[in-house]
Amino acid sequence: MLRRLCLLVLFVLMCGALVPARAQDPSDKIELSAGYAYMHFKSSPAVNLNGFDVSGEYKLRGWLGGVGEVGGEYGNVGGVSSHVYTYLFGPQISWPRRISPFAHVLVGVGYFSGGGYTSRSLAAAYGFGVDVKVKPRWSWRVVEADIVQTHLGGLSEHNTRISTAFVYRF
Repeated sequence: MLRRLCLLVLFVLMCGALVPARAQDPSDKIELSAGYAYMHFKSSPAVNLNGFDVSGEYKLRGWLGGVGEVGGEYGNVGGVSSHVYTYLFGPQISWPRRISPFAHVLVGVGYFSGGGYTSRSLAAAYGFGVDVKVKPRWSWRVVEADIVQTHLGGLSEHNTRISTAFVYRF
């Protein structure tokens, strides 16, 4: 798992080096996004959770940034009201255009709580998405799709998370 994650990070960074950089406008060094998230949480049994996804990105170059992301999904797991939180960070590459695809590899912590039971583990997320510019400083993150890996409650999960959000640049 760790070897595959390291190879994916290396691949993403190498691909990012091939993306032509544009002149960095000082007004778009920071991006903040907030929106809806859906997670197919592969507990036993698997359940569908709904929640939020909030992130911030600092652009190191026009095509490379550092991302911090907080996600929270809520629902019933085994008939018990539960929630899953993830706190992740890592590199993101993008192709800065009117329609801007991006890919990232994030690592951090996952947290589960439900029915008096709690569990914490390392977490990793790798995925991609597409932002569409709506106004000069506003974009719509049409889709972000991630595989979120956790090891909560002694079980190894490869959860699917899909989100959509509004993005503000300054």
